[in-house]
Amino acid sequence: MTADVDLVVIGAGSAGLTAARTAARLDGRVLLVERDRMGGDCLWTGCVPSKALLHVAGQVAAARRAGDFGLTADPGPADLARVMARVRAAIAAIEPHDSAAELTALGIETVHGDARFTGPRTLEVNGRRVAFRFAIVATGSAPALLPVPGLAEADPLTSDTVWELDALPGRLAVLGGGPTGCELAQAFARLGSTVTIVEAADRLLPREEPEGARLLRERLESEQVTVLTGAPADRVEPGLLHTAAGTVPFDRLLAAAGRTPRTAGLGLEEAGVEVTARGHTRVDARLRTTNPRIYAAGDVTGRSASTHLAGVQAAAAVADALLGVRRRIDYRAVPSVTFTDPEVARVGLTGAEATERYGARARTRTLRHDRVDRAVADRRTDGFTTLVLGPRDRIVGATVVAPRAGETIAHLAAAVRLGWTASRYAATVHPYPSYADGPWNAAITEATARLDAPVLRRSVAALLAVRRRTRP
Repeated sequence: MTADVDLVVIGAGSAGLTAARTAARLDGRVLLVERDRMGGDCLWTGCVPSKALLHVAGQVAAARRAGDFGLTADPGPADLARVMARVRAAIAAIEPHDSAAELTALGIETVHGDARFTGPRTLEVNGRRVAFRFAIVATGSAPALLPVPGLAEADPLTSDTVWELDALPGRLAVLGGGPTGCELAQAFARLGSTVTIVEAADRLLPREEPEGARLLRERLESEQVTVLTGAPADRVEPGLLHTAAGTVPFDRLLAAAGRTPRTAGLGLEEAGVEVTARGHTRVDARLRTTNPRIYAAGDVTGRSASTHLAGVQAAAAVADALLGVRRRIDYRAVPSVTFTDPEVARVGLTGAEATERYGARARTRTLRHDRVDRAVADRRTDGFTTLVLGPRDRIVGATVVAPRAGETIAHLAAAVRLGWTASRYAATVHPYPSYADGPWNAAITEATARLDAPVLRRSVAALLAVRRRTRP
């Protein structure tokens, strides 16, 4: 079969855009198909708008504290229409980078429409038949509604639709205490809504270190957010969310628990691509589906829930498909960040996960941020850094809770990937004063503590004695 293109990419979100650009740089003939908007969820409903909203909400919260510095503070609610205008401005500024015009300039053909596989190496889009050498499915995921009676009938907001609000909800119930729920809950609380988070698990951010979840809860409650944990939702009635912990009244309900992959309607069966019971594409270590000519990247694989990992997966899939170059993705060293205030950032294993895997060979080193001078200067000493150490004292995980923890975790991700010990990490000079002092000082504390080991102390004492005799 003569292929019309080297690579067809379905979906122009983070994974799809990276795949198309990477293939174009390799001089591949690329067709990119998108049925909605170029840029995907990250640009329109995810990363960009949520971080813009959090930034504005942070500025509002700072303005309310202006009285601490002798200025006039306004405690009233923010004008959500103007806030959303700022959010849309951020989207508009970034949108041209993901536009069809920019991709066309790279030699990428873009098509707006629904793609459907018609065979192992063919698909149709807008009535056009396309034969391909390889394909990448990068269709992402969509918010999912929990099977709670009455929830769908309550016209819930989701992370896709919350941006359509033009008036601040008086009472906002947030169903889900994961990263999305916590971020949006804090943002709307700072803007002036009365917010309640309802989480079925026994704590917020169930995948993170318990201490980080505890500190975030304390911060949210200090900002008048009501947090109900261990509270599965029972049913929803007009204006009332019934939970195991009581009834929560609301004016709007935000469903922020779970997502579902967008694989329906793609004709994957005709292409020989199997999906899991939850709808994710089955992929191997090279991101090939059960049809080796078709790869997948991003949320649709079930292995990625972040923009940064989706892009890495896409680039690896393209290199494998077009060049036969196998790039191993180290999933042990993928950082995750909840962009609340403070941010909760983690890479690798938590302390509990390391103990489960390595037993007595695992331990942790925690440094409270009242020992970080930048945190003291900023009056933000409520955070901490935890290094998780495994066999041979290698760093196998880390958590940072602090302002800008998402930036701080990046160097720790490199340490996990490269298998550094705390001593090796401590050998890298970090800028002072910064929040990076947390991980650095934790590593220095761990490294110097080793000097207290009896064998090492005796060796140091013997070396010092020799030096005294030979160099008076």
